[in-house]
Amino acid sequence: MIKYLLILLGTASLGFGIVGIIIPGLPTTPFLLLSAGLYLRGSEKLYRMLIQSKYFGPYISKFRDDKGMTLKAKIIALLLMWCMIFLSSLLVIDNQAIDLVLYITGFIGSVVMGIIIPTIQVKNRS
Repeated sequence: MIKYLLILLGTASLGFGIVGIIIPGLPTTPFLLLSAGLYLRGSEKLYRMLIQSKYFGPYISKFRDDKGMTLKAKIIALLLMWCMIFLSSLLVIDNQAIDLVLYITGFIGSVVMGIIIPTIQVKNRS
């Protein structure tokens, strides 16, 4: 029963991660990493499929191997996220409640990216 719950939660988390690629303010990284962790404990087959995915595999593997993100990668991700949030808020969304949700999720994504995900040093390539 626990195995099926882990698979269900991993799939939901993967769905949120995919939606986070499109919706500004919804963080992608934590959801993908959570999916990988849940699949690892719930289904080795789904974990391997996720890790071998053309789109998510290299991203998750790099994070797993490096144990975090570089400062440059974090800055770029945060800048892109907030640019999309502001553009969406100014040009697309005409509802203050949705704007508020967008800014709150953006803040949560910023906290996750800035504080929870470890910052790693750039590895020397020599």
